[in-house]
Amino acid sequence: MRQSILFMLFLLCHIPIWVFGQPSSEEVDGEYLHRLEVAGEDTLHYRIMYPHDFDTSEQYPLVVFFHGMGERGSHNDRQLTHGSKLFRDSLHRYPAIVIFPQCPETDYWANLYRPDKGGADRTFDFFYSDAPNPSMSLTIKVVEDLLQQSYVDNLRLYASGLSMGGMGTFEFAYRLEDKLACAMPICGGGPPDKAADMIDVPFWIFHGAKDDVVNKQYSIDMYHAIQQGGGTAKLTMFPDANHNSWDPAFAEPEFLSWMFSNKRELEAKNLD
Repeated sequence: MRQSILFMLFLLCHIPIWVFGQPSSEEVDGEYLHRLEVAGEDTLHYRIMYPHDFDTSEQYPLVVFFHGMGERGSHNDRQLTHGSKLFRDSLHRYPAIVIFPQCPETDYWANLYRPDKGGADRTFDFFYSDAPNPSMSLTIKVVEDLLQQSYVDNLRLYASGLSMGGMGTFEFAYRLEDKLACAMPICGGGPPDKAADMIDVPFWIFHGAKDDVVNKQYSIDMYHAIQQGGGTAKLTMFPDANHNSWDPAFAEPEFLSWMFSNKRELEAKNLD
């Protein structure tokens, strides 16, 4: 019995502290660290980056970035292809906790059906009344767990993503509308019928006018639907960009400053 207790104490002393929601000091180096979130038979690989000189007594904004279809997999690396350098290089100016989840090849961020029409004629049908796909569900779980940590500013949760991840950004926004400070979808799209559930989230939407993979109309429709529903949205259309509109989006001088300037307002307390 005594040996079993000693063995359990040994295990507890050697479990990395991040398992309990807090990174160990030697891990915080301004790089993206490997992590897993498992629920039943579903596994989400993701990378997380903490600020330089991370201090648990401080509070930091939380950023989640959704990659595109070409970065799907389970190697927990390819999702850093686009966007990760932008946040890493700006970490001194904008200290934040940044997560890059990776969607498996068998899944999509958004709950949708994509008939194979090819090119700009490709259509997307969004099933917004259904439960989220496994990858989105696990990402939401990771985010909600992080928002419970004392070192995360739960009024400054930001989301962005490109292509399939742009669609995921819209879905993330209407599923976590009450927690999100702003959203910045790039060359994506979403269901205009859900705009009413996102009016408290400021949007900056990006798309390439010459996009022949995801029709620019998807972003235009979401932009109009959010505005007409009483929300706040602005749309930047790059006249010479094709599908890779994330390049000019990341080059926008105010991309990060606009993101980090947003802060969700506290709900008014009922004092009656």
